[in-house]
Amino acid sequence: MRRIIVQKFGGTSVADTEKIKNVAKTVIKEKNNGNNVVVVVSAMGHTTDYLVKMAKDLSATPSTREMDMLLSTGEGVSIALLAMAIQAQGYEAVSFNAMQVGIFTENVHSKARIIKIQTEKLKQNLNEGKIIVVAGFQGVTEDGEITTLGRGGSDTSAVALAAALNAERCDIYTDVEGVYTTDPRIVPKATKLKEISYEEMLELAHAGANVLHPRSVETAKLNNVPLRVRSSFKTDDMGTLILGVNKMEIDKPVTGVAADLSQARVVVCDVPDVPGQAAKIFSKLAQEGISVDMIIQSYARKISNTNDIAFTIDSTDIEKAKETLDKMKEQIHCGEIQINSEIAKVSIVGAGMIDRPGIASTMFETLANLDINIKMISTSEIKISCLVDKADAKKAVQALHDEFNLSSDTIAEVKGDLPNI
Repeated sequence: MRRIIVQKFGGTSVADTEKIKNVAKTVIKEKNNGNNVVVVVSAMGHTTDYLVKMAKDLSATPSTREMDMLLSTGEGVSIALLAMAIQAQGYEAVSFNAMQVGIFTENVHSKARIIKIQTEKLKQNLNEGKIIVVAGFQGVTEDGEITTLGRGGSDTSAVALAAALNAERCDIYTDVEGVYTTDPRIVPKATKLKEISYEEMLELAHAGANVLHPRSVETAKLNNVPLRVRSSFKTDDMGTLILGVNKMEIDKPVTGVAADLSQARVVVCDVPDVPGQAAKIFSKLAQEGISVDMIIQSYARKISNTNDIAFTIDSTDIEKAKETLDKMKEQIHCGEIQINSEIAKVSIVGAGMIDRPGIASTMFETLANLDINIKMISTSEIKISCLVDKADAKKAVQALHDEFNLSSDTIAEVKGDLPNI
């Protein structure tokens, strides 16, 4: 049986009919290499943003169910147009939405997780020689409700399909030529990595790198699906291969530097130093769907027998977190709630850090030399993150990238709409 290659194209890759024709050529090229091809696409260009704006014009708080119904229409346009473009080149192609395939998710709107994928229809059409085009970002519950997968949903759809079909690999086509040691717009001589481990990519994604969403990397790691990040504009470039760390040669302690400007720091002041207080706070935040990243609890003050609990959340959750914590004040007998959104998380990541001393001290000294104050620190085996003022993020990334010798001799080329730092 032919190998199966899953390809994913984002919104900028299918933003208009000319770009859709170019995507069709890339898909056909893979088909002509002797492979079966399943293509996952996002909605065209800024379609999702436009749909969200229309919804907000009608209702300040539209229901998540109706939002899923609305947003899922965007991919329906993309898959039909791409199938037509492939057919126009003389190849058989068929498009399917999530319900037609059987991409089943949990019964959660706006950020559902995939539970299972039915593959019978996909395999039948592949055996008939057809190129399959599947709508990303969406799923369906067992009782027929349309759901969406949230941020990075199309990447997750592609990786999950590759796992279900036991594909040779999953190629994610994007605006950059691969995974870089940092954002090339901050450091023009950032190095494109030939390969990176799932673990490192996952940490970089959580740390603010915008190439892949963490959920898609998690799915690939769990199912051992080789991922390749490739350019939609330079399809001959093989990009960056993402695979298990045990298959890599590690020659540097630090693989990459990332900055996340989408976080906010919350400090719950003067919390009584008795058992169970932290559990109450974080349990309630979890119930409200608020994810917490870095956490620090100070030593108890001897006179008042209280401490401060500081943590970071996504900046989009600020209002919900403030409302939740304000309601808890009497329950936990705390003081004021402080929230600061003018912060950034700067991280260094590398599988080579394990059992190699001095990496943390080098990072801290580099930031100190720039007079950058560190507000919080968190670590894992292969990541060190520091919370700093947002205004210092860019120079922190530049300095750390230089300190750990990650630059190349060539200027990286970047296209598309990526968030600015």
